[in-house]
Amino acid sequence: MKDILTLGIESSCDETSVAVVKNGREILSNIIDTQIPIHEKYGGVVPEIASRNHIEAISRVTKKALSDANVSFNDIDAITPTYGPGLVGALLVGLSYGKALSFATGKPLVGVNHIEGHIAANYITYKDLKPPFICMMMSGGNTQIIHVKDYTSFEVLGKTRDDAIGEAFDKVARVIGLGYPGGPKVDKLAKEGIPEYNLPKTHFENADFSFSGIKTAVINLNHKLKTINKANLCASFQKAVTEELIENVKKVLNVKKIETKTIALAGGVSANSYIRKEFLDLEQEGYKIYMPDLKLCTDNAAMIASAGYYNYMAGKRDNMFLNAKPNLKLSD
Repeated sequence: MKDILTLGIESSCDETSVAVVKNGREILSNIIDTQIPIHEKYGGVVPEIASRNHIEAISRVTKKALSDANVSFNDIDAITPTYGPGLVGALLVGLSYGKALSFATGKPLVGVNHIEGHIAANYITYKDLKPPFICMMMSGGNTQIIHVKDYTSFEVLGKTRDDAIGEAFDKVARVIGLGYPGGPKVDKLAKEGIPEYNLPKTHFENADFSFSGIKTAVINLNHKLKTINKANLCASFQKAVTEELIENVKKVLNVKKIETKTIALAGGVSANSYIRKEFLDLEQEGYKIYMPDLKLCTDNAAMIASAGYYNYMAGKRDNMFLNAKPNLKLSD
């Protein structure tokens, strides 16, 4: 059987990334040009600046990805750019470049949903992982519990009603003066503290999330108390949000009576050391936990190329009218 090579292109936020992946599971190259140092001084991603930097980097990153993989465009079977969700200007850079490559080379264009990409990061890390399973998707823009029925078939069983968990991490970090990006900084400081503050958790009858309340509680504590232990506050925040994640995943499995005890983590927040530890502890209760390599948790093109492979094999093809969809849903 012929090996299938997909060229993934990721530009949904502040990482310009291009990768070559073989058969959806093996990384031949995965080049990431990060803009974090650029946006750090602004306390967050500035969309216009992100777009301009994607334009400057995309061609250079693509050439290096092909070179590192030791392949040419002739060897590529499909061009698979992210087309949503994300920042519209940033998405348009990678998608337009991918469409141009498809047009120039005659290779099929297969648009990839960014969320599917995060799920697919697990396929690269674990060659044996196959659907069905439950995915706890958590990033700066999305928090969802997803029933992965097949490689291209998904059902969202729970989602955030306001802030995504990554957004909450960033806002908490900003309020207590840790800066951007917030997630890694909160994680690091929390290791020096203990969860002494009682923070509210939101409970719904279904498995939806809400992180605005706990974010506001952290802000109020920081403002009201004359002296506050920031490490303890970070530890308290992490503990509360992690408990909410695990409670809702268990609720989904019990209420929906889904016959799997396999749970995969996905998204940038799945790199959080405390969240990873607490989910791994569930294996003592009979659950099987998967989580991507740390380098595949944050945005990268290898995960996009992997998801692109499964869409390509399922017969998905797109034309030159494919447009960026900043609010793309998993079911679209």
